Amino acid sequence: MYMKKVLILFLLTLIPLQSFAASLEVAGWIPWWQDSLGIASAEDHLRDLDIIYPFAFEVRNDGTLVDKAGLDDREWERFVSKAGRKNVDVLPSVMWFDGAAIHSVLSSKSKRSDHIEEIVDMVEDGDYDGVNIDYEGKLADTIDYFSLFLEELEDELGRKDLSCTIEARTPPESLYREVPAVIQYANDYEAMAEHCDWVEIMAYDQQRADLSLNSLRQGEPYIPVADTDWVEKVIELALEDIPADKILLGVPTYGRQWELTVAPDWYKGYDSIGAINLPDAEELADDYDVRPGRNKADEISYTYFHKDSPFSILNALPVPKGTRRGFEAAAKALLFANLSGMTVPVRIVWYSDAEAIEAKVELAEKYDLKGIAIFKIDGEEDEDIWDLF
Repeated sequence: MYMKKVLILFLLTLIPLQSFAASLEVAGWIPWWQDSLGIASAEDHLRDLDIIYPFAFEVRNDGTLVDKAGLDDREWERFVSKAGRKNVDVLPSVMWFDGAAIHSVLSSKSKRSDHIEEIVDMVEDGDYDGVNIDYEGKLADTIDYFSLFLEELEDELGRKDLSCTIEARTPPESLYREVPAVIQYANDYEAMAEHCDWVEIMAYDQQRADLSLNSLRQGEPYIPVADTDWVEKVIELALEDIPADKILLGVPTYGRQWELTVAPDWYKGYDSIGAINLPDAEELADDYDVRPGRNKADEISYTYFHKDSPFSILNALPVPKGTRRGFEAAAKALLFANLSGMTVPVRIVWYSDAEAIEAKVELAEKYDLKGIAIFKIDGEEDEDIWDLF
C-alpha cells in the first residue's frame, strides 16, 4: 500500500502545472466584421471549445433583428454543422447598445412579445442550440423590464439555452471616492441567475474604473484592459448573487491604444485612439523599435513618441533608473515635464496576451466557475492561448 501511494504521488508530479481542470468550459465569440478569419481559427481549435457565439445580430430601434454576419451564408452553415458534429454548441449573439430603444421595446408588452418571437424564430430556423443576449447601456429604469424579458424569453425558448452577457460590475468601494447611499443598476443579477442558463461577465475594458487600483498603481502609466486584481474583485462581487457554476468569465484577446498626457509629477490623462489586436500591436512596436514589457496589471504595454510629434526628440534622453520595460518614452516625457513645466503627449499601447489570459483562467479555477468566454476569436488572438486548454 505504501509503495502504491508513492507511485501515485510520483505520477502526479509528471502532470504539467499549467494544465487546467477538464471541467472548465471554454466559449468564444466570432465577430461578424472578421468572421472568415474567426471561423478558420475556431475551426482549427474546435477540440478546445465547448460553445461558439457568432457575434451576429444587432437590433433596430423597433426591436427587429439585423443579421450582420450573414449566418445563412454557406461558410457559416458549413461551420455550424461541423461544430455540431464536434458537440460544440452554437448560440448566436443578439447585440443591442441603445438604452432608450431597449427601454421603449421592453417596456411595451406587445413590442416585447414581438421581439421575443423574432429571436425564438431565428433560433429555431437556424437550428441553433440557443441564443446569447448582449444588451448593453441599458437605463436603470429598464431593470425590471429586462428581467421580465429574460423570463418570457426563457419560457419561449423551451429546451434551447439562454445565455446572458453582462457588463463587469466594479465594487462600489473601488468605483467611487464616496459611495452613494443608493446605487442604481441596470441589471438584476439575481433575476439573471434565475432566468439565464449561464452568464458571461465581460471582465474587460476596465481602463480607469477602479479608483483604488489607480491609486495603488500610480507612478507608472496605468490604463488596463483587465487587471487580474480587478477581475478578482468583479468575480467576488458577482458571486454574491450568481452561482459559480453559472458564470463564464469573459477574457479579452485585444488591446487599446491611447494618447497619454504627461504633466509635471503625474500621468495626467488618457485619450482613446482605438482598439488594437496583437499582430498590429507587435508590428507597431517593431516600427518604433520599442520592446513591450509586462506591467503591473499582468498585461503587455509599451510607450512611444509618434513620428510626427516634436517631442520625439526626447528619445535622445537617458532612461530614468528603475523604469519598467516598455515605459521608457513615458518616463522620458515625465522627466522633461518635470524639468520644463510643460505637458507632453506620448502614445501608449496596452493589450492582453496568453500569459494575461492564463492568470484569468487560474481565477476561474480558483472560484470554481463554469468556465471562460474569449472575446474575441478572429484569427488575431495570441495563438498561445490555445495551449492553456
